[in-house]
Amino acid sequence: MIKLSKLADYGIVIMTHLARPGGLQASAQEIAQATRIPPPMAQKILKALAKDGLLRSQRGVKGGYELARAARSITVAQIIEALDGPIAVTDCVDGAPGDCVIESMCPARTNWERINTAIRDALEEVTLAEMAEAIPVAFRRVDDAPAAASRL
Repeated sequence: MIKLSKLADYGIVIMTHLARPGGLQASAQEIAQATRIPPPMAQKILKALAKDGLLRSQRGVKGGYELARAARSITVAQIIEALDGPIAVTDCVDGAPGDCVIESMCPARTNWERINTAIRDALEEVTLAEMAEAIPVAFRRVDDAPAAASRL
């Protein structure tokens, strides 16, 4: 089974929350509460996303986290890579030296690279704005306004 890590999954949830129309800046506590992600995990994710330049953070009473750039310019692939590192279905396609003893003569490696490229390209094609647009009505805030969609 190919599966996202919980960290990447929660990171996408947090980023989607921050990209919603009307969403400006929120504290780690507000984000954790709104997304129902445990606060320590939310804080860890927020720090990693800020360190990678996807979020901006501001300290102080009026501080919090916000998107560092428009949601349409952030991809799902960028969020995953900020939290998990390179997207790779096998060790031999992540670019790092691996422990595979047959890597140099592996008959499946070329196809693993094709598969990995297809997955990465698909994740690169989906923007955060698209993720935020797909939020079911039941989960939208009452104050979500169509005019705020320009933020996307």
